[in-house]
Amino acid sequence: MEVIRLCLAQAHQSICNIWKRSKRALGSSILAGIFVLGIATTVLAQFSSPQPSSPIAATTNNTLKIATRVLPPFVTEENGQLSGFSIDLWNKIAAEMQVKSEFQKTNSVKNILAAVQAGKADAGVGAISVTAQREREMDFSQPIFDSGLQILVKSQGSKNSIWRLLGQIFTPELFHLFGIMMVIILIPGHIVWLVERNHQGGFLQNSAYFPGIFKAFWWSASTLATQAEEMPKSPLGRITSVLWMFISVVFIAYFTATVTTSLTVDQLQSSIKGVSDLPGKKIATVADSTSAKYLQQQNIDAKAFPKIDDAYAALNSTDELVKVDAIVYDGPILLYYAAHDGKGKVQIVGSVFRKENYAIAMPNGSLYRKEVNSALLSVQEKGGYQEIYDKWFSSK
Repeated sequence: MEVIRLCLAQAHQSICNIWKRSKRALGSSILAGIFVLGIATTVLAQFSSPQPSSPIAATTNNTLKIATRVLPPFVTEENGQLSGFSIDLWNKIAAEMQVKSEFQKTNSVKNILAAVQAGKADAGVGAISVTAQREREMDFSQPIFDSGLQILVKSQGSKNSIWRLLGQIFTPELFHLFGIMMVIILIPGHIVWLVERNHQGGFLQNSAYFPGIFKAFWWSASTLATQAEEMPKSPLGRITSVLWMFISVVFIAYFTATVTTSLTVDQLQSSIKGVSDLPGKKIATVADSTSAKYLQQQNIDAKAFPKIDDAYAALNSTDELVKVDAIVYDGPILLYYAAHDGKGKVQIVGSVFRKENYAIAMPNGSLYRKEVNSALLSVQEKGGYQEIYDKWFSSK
């Protein structure tokens, strides 16, 4: 660079000498001299102006803005401090680049990518899948994690377990039904006791409240089970008995349907072994994710939740209007949940499908892409990547 400046300076001096010797010349000679002098001065100024040594040196306060979202195990938050596989890896990369990081939390990958595209963030870090469409809209680093989609269902346990069978039958809905049944039994029991205790020949004739009411309750429960041996004798008692028998038929039918539905739903859930079993089932996923796009491409109806935590809640719900049969989402995230908060309650079925890679997202034409990739390779070569991977994904 110094040699070029010296040459240009000498050229400039030569042009000036020529100008002095020909200052009396007229016409085109003067114009040509002015033109050449202007070009030489402009080029010299360009080479003399200071140039940034690297894109990082031009960053204000040497700090990069990083968009992310909490999604264990890639991004976790405890006491206001971010951690996780992706965060720990980025911190290693930032140390190699000798830059600081200012994290900006969002609530979805869509918002991370929007911040990166708009230039509000220098990079997006988390569980960000690389797709053809995203590659056209922004830059990505070298892959930082191999991923893919998997299926999460409620834990089935042992197929022949008597406890599993009892668990299928004695659901919270069933206990709720039992509570309603006990309340309902009280009503006809009291009516029959009131009208039968003063009726001549009635099966509760001259009965005091205790123990007469217990006998009336027994009659009410026996009628519900169609096993009553005695019937009321009074007109009002017989009318009550007929109405109660009709109600009992409806109640028993509803009870049977509830148990049957519970067993049927369990069989449907246990029949999910892979992608081919998903059509016709209630499937949950996360909105604006690669899993949602995949299910749409496969014409599989799925309920897209704003957050994966909402999908977990739907899978574990006992409400028939809310519960789902399975969740389709990124395998590492589902595996982490199954091994921690969902341990014993859920399980992964089938193998990984639609394999994809996670990477660090950057604005299109980013000045930092080469620096980030170089730092990432350096972290891998020094063993830092494996250390972080073992921390978050080892069997221990």
